[in-house]
Formats: sequence, structure tokens, C-alpha cells
Amino acid sequence: MHINSVRRATVAVAALGTLFATLTACGGHARSDGAPGSGGRGGQGRTASPTPTADATRIPGVGDRLQRRIPAGSRQVVAVYGKGRNSADSTVVLYTRRGDAWHPVRSWAAHNGRKGWTTDHHEGDKRSPVGVFTLSDAGGVLPDPGAKLPYDHNEAAYTPPAEWDADHQHDFDYIIAIDYNRVPGTPPGNATRPQGQAKGGSIWLHMDHKSGTSACVSVPKSAMRYLLRTLDPADHPVVVMGDRADLSA
Repeated sequence: MHINSVRRATVAVAALGTLFATLTACGGHARSDGAPGSGGRGGQGRTASPTPTADATRIPGVGDRLQRRIPAGSRQVVAVYGKGRNSADSTVVLYTRRGDAWHPVRSWAAHNGRKGWTTDHHEGDKRSPVGVFTLSDAGGVLPDPGAKLPYDHNEAAYTPPAEWDADHQHDFDYIIAIDYNRVPGTPPGNATRPQGQAKGGSIWLHMDHKSGTSACVSVPKSAMRYLLRTLDPADHPVVVMGDRADLSA
């Protein structure tokens, strides 16, 4: 009986360690004030009005290099326009494709990695990876709000560590996993990293607290609810993300 109890305790500690590693990969280690420096609530979406483009068959502000990586079958693109390579401020615009033309639907103020962007993301660099990534899975602390993506409602898996500042306890109420160094088709909390631990991972769209993240993209709660109810696996949604210079290259 004693041996079984010890085994159960060991398994529980190991599971907690995996959970903490997954959450901090996105939210970051707590600062000296206890806050992980990511996430947030508040803010309303608005009808998108991005920089006009002469070619409606292209996502505005995205150059040939990344434009070619948008799957031919994709009809939904979440574009994250970073303000600058070293800035944590960005704008998220949702585009849908009708026929050959892309149409902006909604836009929101957002945040990315607190040190900005990188084309060679590594664990702990506090920069969001530039690129085009599929969006396959969602989840969070809160019940499914009507998501079309597979939704993993799991309070135990996504509740931030208690030592995080109270303002950041809702970071993972809603999550959409960005398929960077992860296994699509698994819950966002799955810590498997096909490219290895050093390349980072657990990069998500999640709730915003009006400050930079460790690598995730954070948007208001209203945006997360809208995206969860709108992004449809049948439309093969992807995120195109980066600072404006790298996006347009």
C-alpha cells in the first residue's frame, strides 16, 4: 500500500512538471512581480480596414516568400502584423477567401513576443516565430464557446500556476494552438516537439493582457471567442505571422 502511494505521488509530480513546462513555454516564467508578462482581456473587434492592395488574390502586406506557403485549399487566414522586429505590439486581421479574392473580416489590437520576432525561434528567446502555420486545435480553462476546431476543455491542463500574478490567471481561458513544432490533431497542451526542445513550442493564440508574451500571440477575449466560433477545419485555417518587414519580404 505504501509503495503504491509513493508511485501515485511520483506520477502526480511528474504530470505537474509537464504541465508547468507547457504553460511557461507560452506564458513565460513569472517575473519578479509574479506576472508572466503575457495575455489579456478587453477590447472589441472592428471591421478590418488593412492597407489597400491592388491584388485581392493576395493577403495584403505579405510577400512572395510567405504568400507561396499559404495552402492552396486555405480559405481562412489569421494575419498577425507585427509593428516592428523588436516590438511586442501587433495587429491581427482575419481574412476569408471567396473565389480567388481575400476579404478582411475583423481586426484586433494584439501582442506578440516581448522581444519581437525571429525567423529562427529558440526556446526562451522571447520572440515569436515568423512564418505560416496551420491552426488545427483549440482548448482552454473555460467550456467550449462553440468552437469549430476540436476543443479540449481541461481546467487542470490550462490553469496557470498559482504563483502567477492574478491579472494573468485568465491567459489560457481560451487557446488556439499554432502548429509550430507540435503535433497537429492533439490538444494544445501536448508537449511533444518534433523538432526538439531547443526549437521551442507551445506557441498559442490566447487571451491578451496588453503586454508582450514569451512567444505566443495574444488577443482580447472577444477576439478569441470570435475566432473559435469562426475558424473551421473545412476551410483549412492558417496563421501568417511576423513583423511587417519580414512579412513583406
